[in-house]
Amino acid sequence: MVPPGNLDDLSHTELKNLVVTLFEQVAELRRTIAAQADEIARLKGGPRRPNIKPSGMEKATEPKPDKPGGEGKGTRGSTKSKLTIHEEKTVKADAPAGSRFKGYTSFVVQDLVIRPHVTNFHCERWQTPNGKMVTAPLPAGIDGHFGPELRRFVLGLYHQGQMTVPRLVTLLRGLGIFISKRQVVRLLNAGQDEFLAEARDVLRAGLSSADWITVDDTGARHKATNGFCTQIGNEHFTWFGTTDSKSRLNFLELLRAGHGDYVINDEAIAYMRERALANHVIDRLLEHPARRFADQVAWNDHLDKLGIGALKVNPDPVLIATEGALWGSIKAHGFLPDTVIISDDAGQFDVGQHALCWVHYLESDFISGSETRYLMCQGNSRETTQDKKQEIKATEGTPRDLAQVSTAWPDQARCRRVSRRFAGRRASS
Repeated sequence: MVPPGNLDDLSHTELKNLVVTLFEQVAELRRTIAAQADEIARLKGGPRRPNIKPSGMEKATEPKPDKPGGEGKGTRGSTKSKLTIHEEKTVKADAPAGSRFKGYTSFVVQDLVIRPHVTNFHCERWQTPNGKMVTAPLPAGIDGHFGPELRRFVLGLYHQGQMTVPRLVTLLRGLGIFISKRQVVRLLNAGQDEFLAEARDVLRAGLSSADWITVDDTGARHKATNGFCTQIGNEHFTWFGTTDSKSRLNFLELLRAGHGDYVINDEAIAYMRERALANHVIDRLLEHPARRFADQVAWNDHLDKLGIGALKVNPDPVLIATEGALWGSIKAHGFLPDTVIISDDAGQFDVGQHALCWVHYLESDFISGSETRYLMCQGNSRETTQDKKQEIKATEGTPRDLAQVSTAWPDQARCRRVSRRFAGRRASS
């Protein structure tokens, strides 16, 4: 490509065309260089560019197809029995004279009605004898100038259909709805407290009744800042919460399921003793008559009055006491009554009845269980470990069975140290 003589003489359109052409040439050169680099690596016998397969997350979220005939549990049943009939219509036949009527044959048609429906409410206005104006309220479910069905349609397409806001605006305008992008964003964000309350109630119900729950967290960005998304759930419910921390304190706050109080009870004291909080700090908390605190401000003021915040001991008395009060609040509200918490080996999840998930348990350095003492005597030999893994894999256990096995040795870190020590003795001998 021959460069132009003077760029200043080019018009704005010509400059844009020149930039586009240069971009295309740069992209082609990059592809050529990458292909040549792969060829050079192949000729030198070096590693080639890895063939990264696409993620299987989307495929995993799709519903499993029905099994072919003979492999399932039977026929799928009548489709009509699963439908709600909204309208009945009679279709007359053009029968010749002398024909006999033999009843009807049913033919069900599923259809979708999507059209704009604009309602102009005439709200009555009355003036009372004292001069005050009384206006009839709008029907229940009407909030703003967009009805509940339109709101449901927008929320469904955005969250479940993964449709972007500009495409939503284009679709709604194509259907005859006069709406702006700002109004669509307002429908998605404003007035969604009912959904937040529903998610909170689902979490509370799950924590109150679940026999076991799985928990995990991952890094996530929220409102242009780094955060962490924590998942709590089991086969019946799933809840997600995004916070700016992944500490044990943060996990205990999430387990309160929206409650903000701090409670000093038997469970809280037991938690503090388990975390090796100094006895004189626990005595200060027990000697004070106050046992429940409405929020974090009241709890921090209580710790300052008792002089706990000024103590310089290890572990941190404020942190352990706060974690214990959170655990007391969790138990006071009836959460995790006899629930097993299943997670990876992350320390923030090690509260209450804790168990490793199957994958992390089988990959752990030392497997504990009913044969713990025997394994300690024999060392962590490969044969013994593999036999134990095969035995666990062959057992159709429940998460509670896993908890009984993995909590047989409470201190996983100590368990690994014992394993390495016996392995070192065996190698030195």
